[in-house]
Amino acid sequence: MGETRVSRSIAAPVHTVFEVVAHIDRFREAIPHIVDVAYLSDETRGVGTRFRETRLMGKRRATTELECTEYEPPNRVRMVSDAGGAVWDTVFTVTEEDEGCRLEMVMDARPHSLFAKITVPLFGRMVTKAVEADMDAVKAHCEAAAD
Repeated sequence: MGETRVSRSIAAPVHTVFEVVAHIDRFREAIPHIVDVAYLSDETRGVGTRFRETRLMGKRRATTELECTEYEPPNRVRMVSDAGGAVWDTVFTVTEEDEGCRLEMVMDARPHSLFAKITVPLFGRMVTKAVEADMDAVKAHCEAAAD
């Protein structure tokens, strides 16, 4: 699968969009299929924050543990997960534009097990579709908040 890159122009301030993508409680408000979040660390913001996110994927629940490894408000946050035999490394970047900002998300999947080396490339289209849906939800949430 390799790298997935998706971006959206959002009619909202940079800090508003950053708050949503960088903080799981706010992200959960924007993404309707995140059904549960549990912190695994004392930190709830910034580098070192660890949490478990549960999403509905069709009719099934999928739970993933993530850790914030970079936190540069209001422009950049990185979340990393080791799940299903692959490291999922996701970077959100928020930059100012004329009518708001641009949100870019780059997700890199690096398989480290034989099973993942076979299956991860097969999930590329599904992952891209899910990422695009998340980005559309963040855009709608932030623009509604800005109105």
